[in-house]
Amino acid sequence: MTDPVEIMWQGKFITARREGRWEYVSRSRGIRAAVIVAVDDGHVLLVEQYRVPLGRNCIELPAGLIGDDDEGEAVGTAAARELEEETGYRAARIVEIGEFSSSPGMVSETFTLVRAHGLEKIHEGGGVSGENITVHRVALVDIPAFIERQRALGKMIDVRILLLLAGPILAD
Repeated sequence: MTDPVEIMWQGKFITARREGRWEYVSRSRGIRAAVIVAVDDGHVLLVEQYRVPLGRNCIELPAGLIGDDDEGEAVGTAAARELEEETGYRAARIVEIGEFSSSPGMVSETFTLVRAHGLEKIHEGGGVSGENITVHRVALVDIPAFIERQRALGKMIDVRILLLLAGPILAD
């Protein structure tokens, strides 16, 4: 038997809940996210933007909400839209890899990881109004040094960047 879920606080975008002794946060409308791995000619597309909860810029894989404006939006459609808005690149094909949770002890939100194939640059990117996204196209072999430089500049690195570091982290 599970404990009843109590809504402690609810805003426009997030809800704080309690279930037994656990407190956690969820999206108010149950919206999920799409996270995009976009590799082109040995380079990966990363984005940088200011994140209020961290109080500083964060280096991330491109990502965005699924169904934020259209409740029936498909994962691939959302991922393609977000990739184009944030990075300025259009994908010929989006392949779903799977659903993941980034912080399951604190947040109920999940994301679907996708891989973008056949990239074509169509504009400079930067996101929609107010996002102020900086696009980084980084050679995969340069990822460890790039992350080290960004950390030295005081930037936070999103946990999903570990995908790009798996080789160097797991090497003997």
